[in-house]
Amino acid sequence: MHAFANAGYWLACGFICLVSSMSLWFRDVIAEGKAKSFKLNLFPRLKIARAIPQEEIAKILVKFREEKSIKINTYKNENNFFYYLAGLLEGDGHLSLPSLGITTSNRIYNPRIIFTSHINNLGLYAYIQSQLGGLGRFQISGSNTIRYIIGDIKGITLILKGVTGKFRTPKNLRLNHLIEFINQKYSLTLPLSVLNTSSLASNSWFAGFTEADGHFGVKIVESKPKSDRRKRSVSENISLKFRLDQRSFDKPNQSSMLPIMEKLADFLSSNVKTYFIKPNFSEVYSVSVQSISKIGFIITYFNKYNLLGNKAIDFECWRDIYDIIYTKRHLTPEGRIKIRQIADQMKNNKL
Repeated sequence: MHAFANAGYWLACGFICLVSSMSLWFRDVIAEGKAKSFKLNLFPRLKIARAIPQEEIAKILVKFREEKSIKINTYKNENNFFYYLAGLLEGDGHLSLPSLGITTSNRIYNPRIIFTSHINNLGLYAYIQSQLGGLGRFQISGSNTIRYIIGDIKGITLILKGVTGKFRTPKNLRLNHLIEFINQKYSLTLPLSVLNTSSLASNSWFAGFTEADGHFGVKIVESKPKSDRRKRSVSENISLKFRLDQRSFDKPNQSSMLPIMEKLADFLSSNVKTYFIKPNFSEVYSVSVQSISKIGFIITYFNKYNLLGNKAIDFECWRDIYDIIYTKRHLTPEGRIKIRQIADQMKNNKL
């Protein structure tokens, strides 16, 4: 106060007023929040990852087992389970390799295997965790993205032993880097993974890969009469489509995705097409099937190697529409109404 008269008293008075104002203001904010039951959830807004309690995972797992009790029988076979997991990991997984030894932050980081998916697939990953002996943890980021993270040596080693020799994409190179990292850091002798070339129809890899990147589509074209603007009338048409898309170049492994997409195209009796997506006009390879006879082959495969996640609902709806078309019931008014109802169910599932 630069030696003004009674400066100390003025300073004390100002300090008391400041503290009082802040206290009363915070009291009013808290009181108003309680009165209106106002819940502020910053996690989804700021997209901060937070842990999902294990109690919640346990409840979801019980519900998942009840709903999928028949389908999961396929994956009680360990070989089927790890082929499925390999396909899922190549589609929705990430293999994280930190630096060996002490880093610049003076910490030793462990490698991690991370699955990223929509929250609707939490039941699927809870089941995978149970099959892996309860290893790993869950996080939710934003409002609808989950991560299943395996960061302990026991869990990583278990997965590596299970999926080694089952990878088909360029991510196999990254898998071998992880194996070499684990061998060096923990003095293990895990064998390197050889790219799998077995028939896609002989195992569940394609089911896991579809769970990550597959799409079951239904297209309904309404009939339109001839008019002044339309020279020809448009007949009502219903069609099904199965599609798999992949970026043409796998940047982490500096490898082209064309070889695996060509094998998938051959498996589905289709061709590899190319399109570009904005804003960078990145090249994408696409394999699709629309023929009813070819779709029948896909349905036969997924009836044997079941989908377990959110895609399973789409597939079941898609299969029901196929049955209606195959039996010619789509030519009747009742059949067309039923198809529209099923298509609406698929839209609601995606929402």
